[in-house]
Amino acid sequence: MVLLACFLLLCALAWAAALLPLSPPLLALTWVGLVTVGLLLVWILLLRGRGGHPAWAVLSRFRYAHRGLHDRARGIPENSLAAFRAAVERGYGAELDVRLTKDGRLAVLHDDSLLRTAGADVKLSQLTARELERYRLEGTQERIPLLEEVLPLFEGRTPLIVELKAERNPGALARAACDMLDRFQVDYCVESFHPLAVRWLRKHRPQVCRGQLSEDFLHTRTGLGRLADFAMTHLLTGFLTVPDFIAYRQPHRRLALKLARRQWGVREVSWTIRTPQALAACEADGRLAIFEGFLP
Repeated sequence: MVLLACFLLLCALAWAAALLPLSPPLLALTWVGLVTVGLLLVWILLLRGRGGHPAWAVLSRFRYAHRGLHDRARGIPENSLAAFRAAVERGYGAELDVRLTKDGRLAVLHDDSLLRTAGADVKLSQLTARELERYRLEGTQERIPLLEEVLPLFEGRTPLIVELKAERNPGALARAACDMLDRFQVDYCVESFHPLAVRWLRKHRPQVCRGQLSEDFLHTRTGLGRLADFAMTHLLTGFLTVPDFIAYRQPHRRLALKLARRQWGVREVSWTIRTPQALAACEADGRLAIFEGFLP
């Protein structure tokens, strides 16, 4: 509707500028209107998404524990098998992060560096899966799991939001993750900050429910330059990726989200929800919630 209204207004302004005997001030104002409406049309087209994916029939019934239902005080590290078991046992879905090891296996860990989670100044991407086995999470006996170890926990149970950590080789990671997910009977969607990973899904696995992750990169930075920061903050890669949903950092939400939801029917996922009040507001607005730090 917004797209159609802008198009009709653009036509009306163009007709007025071309055919009506307008005074110079009115003609100038008409041209300003033409340019403004034209830019709005371009913006809406850049925000393109895909609404109505059938996966939402299941995905929308759950809340999602951020990196599993982790609790350091109880000795349950983030992105651990214990955290994922805890989420499933309480009836929550889970969000998890997937990375490629040196030998092409799929490990579940948020950071490439193991320093924060395992106290080791090494990078996951430089380790083989076998080498990764020696490290433990947050001083516990929990290992860094492989995706193939996590997926059986969710078969026939609750859904997963799988984030592709695709700093390098986004296509290779997306392909490996989809091939692994094919082996298990799990309800899931796939998301990434990297537009090329989401574009790979659009081209090669169009049936998969795909999402574009974003936040206010004008402040947090992508490391790709100011133009990329601006484009990704304002969701201007939608015409390339055509996401089914947008997962946006809760405090950073932008007008672009409202336009994408209204015009294209894409769904919105909010992260990371940390209070019952924020959860209530999120769900009242029709958004899916990725929560952490409390039990809804």
